[in-house]
Amino acid sequence: MDLFSRSWTALRAAVGELSGDDFERPSGCSGWLVRDLVCHLVIDAQDVLITLVTPADAEPTADSVTYWKLVEPPTGDDPLDALIPRLAAAYGDPSLLKFHLDDVGAAAGRAAGLADPALRVGTQDMVLTAGDYLSAYVMEWTLHHLDLIAHLPAATDPPAETLAAARAMLEKIAGTPFPAALSDRDALLVGTGRRPPTDAEKAALGDLAARLPFVLG
Repeated sequence: MDLFSRSWTALRAAVGELSGDDFERPSGCSGWLVRDLVCHLVIDAQDVLITLVTPADAEPTADSVTYWKLVEPPTGDDPLDALIPRLAAAYGDPSLLKFHLDDVGAAAGRAAGLADPALRVGTQDMVLTAGDYLSAYVMEWTLHHLDLIAHLPAATDPPAETLAAARAMLEKIAGTPFPAALSDRDALLVGTGRRPPTDAEKAALGDLAARLPFVLG
């Protein structure tokens, strides 16, 4: 729960630091500008609010790791993915998009802080404890923080502890550790296909390099 708060607070702060011009730069999400990614974060925050008020009576069917599924890389053909750029453009003034994220994002953060970690909630045909659901979102926030600042070298990085937690989660999903020679940031970027590995990284990865990327959905 603490890592959810740290990762989400850091990501929202990074959005708050963006200039108007930054919203027109590419993000680390293929085909999306920074403004598109921020619009996606608004929807993510709404999903958190919806899930935390969707209690479930059944036993959990997933945890913070099995919540994530390995999927094919996005092509832009998914209806929701295609909607995001149009919705983001409709905001016009980036300050309106910032305001909406700050408003809904703060509510999601408060709801997470008030949630009983043992509460069972339903989302995407899965049942999880609220604690596991919020832990899964540490991966979402951390990866999207890296996406947000992919072409903004002066922007603030995600917290070290959330990078480490997301890496540990990715290693569980992959079923194997990433080489210690890769930093947490590089393991996440390379492991999820956000950039190709260098020759040195390929050598360090060994047989694991042939299994990349692990695209999460």
